[in-house]
Amino acid sequence: MIAKKNITKAYHLFLIVHLIVWTMVPAISNLNLPLDTIEALAWGSNLSWGFNKHPPFSAFAVELFYILFGANDWAYYLLSQVFVIIAFIYVWKFSNEIFEEKIYAFISLLAIEGIFFYNYTTPEFNVNISQLPFWALTVYFFWKGLKQNKIIYWFLFGAFSAFGFLSKYFFIYILISLFLYILFFFKKYRANVKYYILSILISLLILLPHFFWLFENNFVTLSYGLARSNLSDSVFLAHLYNPLIFIYKQLLILLPFFLIIYTILKKVKIKISFKNQKNVFLIFITIVPIILVLLTSFSTGAKIRTMWMTPFYLFFGTLFIKLFQENINLKRIKRFYLIFISLFLVSPILYFTVSKLDETKRTDYPGREISRLVQNKWDDNFVNEIKIVVGDEWSAGNLSYHLYSRPIWKQELKNDVTNLKDDQGVIYTGNPKILKEICPGVFGTIKPVGYCMIGRK
Repeated sequence: MIAKKNITKAYHLFLIVHLIVWTMVPAISNLNLPLDTIEALAWGSNLSWGFNKHPPFSAFAVELFYILFGANDWAYYLLSQVFVIIAFIYVWKFSNEIFEEKIYAFISLLAIEGIFFYNYTTPEFNVNISQLPFWALTVYFFWKGLKQNKIIYWFLFGAFSAFGFLSKYFFIYILISLFLYILFFFKKYRANVKYYILSILISLLILLPHFFWLFENNFVTLSYGLARSNLSDSVFLAHLYNPLIFIYKQLLILLPFFLIIYTILKKVKIKISFKNQKNVFLIFITIVPIILVLLTSFSTGAKIRTMWMTPFYLFFGTLFIKLFQENINLKRIKRFYLIFISLFLVSPILYFTVSKLDETKRTDYPGREISRLVQNKWDDNFVNEIKIVVGDEWSAGNLSYHLYSRPIWKQELKNDVTNLKDDQGVIYTGNPKILKEICPGVFGTIKPVGYCMIGRK
C-alpha cells in the first residue's frame, strides 16, 4: 500500500502520466483531428456567442489554443487533457472534503479512470469534454459556499456554472440538482440563500450575450438539441424503450468501474445514513442528475445519447467509496492498484490499435494533404489570400484549420455575399456535381468533395 505521506505524490504522478499518455497516444496514432475538434475549430475561426449546434465555450477554448500553438494537432489533444485534469483536480479536492483520510480520496479518483468517458473518449475535444472542469468546479464551490458562506465561493460557483452552461445546455441537470438540494434543506441553509441568489445573477450576467444571440438566431441550438433527441419521431413505445436502453448502456459503461471498487471490498454491503449530510449531498450530485435525465426520457420519449453523460460520473468514485467505506479492506489495495493499472494501460493500447487498424475513421482523413493540394491550385490561379471557406464543418472546417491563411469558416454565405471585399478569396466546398454547374471561378474535385475557388487573378 502507498504510505500516507506519499499519497499526494502518487496523486500528482497519476495526473502527469494521464496527461502525457492521452496527449501522446492520439498525437502519434491519428492522421487528422477528430470530427468534433475540427468542428469546434471551424466555429473558433469565426467566433460568435453561439453556433448552429451548441453554445460557444468549446470554440473559445480551441481558438485560444490555435492562437498559442497554431495548426499542431498535439495541442488540441493536450487541450482536451487539460480540461480532464482540471476536473480530476477538483474531484480530488472535493473528495478530501468528504474523507478524513487521503487514501479514500485517492482511490475515489483512481476508480473513475475505469469509466471510458475519462480516458478512451477524451482525445476528441468537444462540448462534452468542455463541461468536465466546470462540472467539478461548480460542485466544489457550491459545497464550499454552503460550508463557509464566503462571497468569493458563491461568485466562483456562479461564474463556473455559466461557463458550464456555455459549454453545453445539458449542464442544466447538475444546476437543477444543486437547486433541489438547497431547496430541500432550505431551513439548514437559510443564511446561504442570499449569496446563492447572487451567484445566479452572476451566471445570468455572463450568459446575457448568449441569450441575446439565441433570440437573434431563432433558438437554433435548442432546435438542434431537440432534433438530436429524436423527439419529432417519438412514439408511445419510445417513452419506455429509450429509457431502458439508456439504463442498459450506462450499466455497461460502469462495469469496469464496479470491478475496480469490488477488488477492495470485504463484502458488498452499502450503508447509507441519510442523517449524514455528506451522503445526501453526494446522492444529489450523482444520482439525482441521472434520475432527472431518466425522467426527461420517460416523459418525452427522448433518446439520450451515451456521450451526453460524460460529466455525470465524475463523483461516482467519491459516492461509492463513501457508501462502502466501512466494508473497504485496505489490505487488498494491491489488487485495486493492479486492476487500475491494467485498465489504465489497456485503454490507450486499445485506442492506438483501433486507430492504426481501422483506416475508415475520421482521424485517417488526409486533411493536411488535401489542404496543401487546394492551396497549390489556389496559388496557381489567384494572387490574393483565401479568407473564407464555405461548407460543412468537416470539409470546410479542415481547410480552415490547415490552410496557412486561417480562413474563417461559414456554413453558408447567404446575405454576406454582397459584403465581400475584393481581397477576400472564397472557397466553396460541397457536392461536386452541383458546384461544377454553378461555380463562377476555378473548380476542382478531391473525391468525394468539390471545391469552387473564387479569387483575384
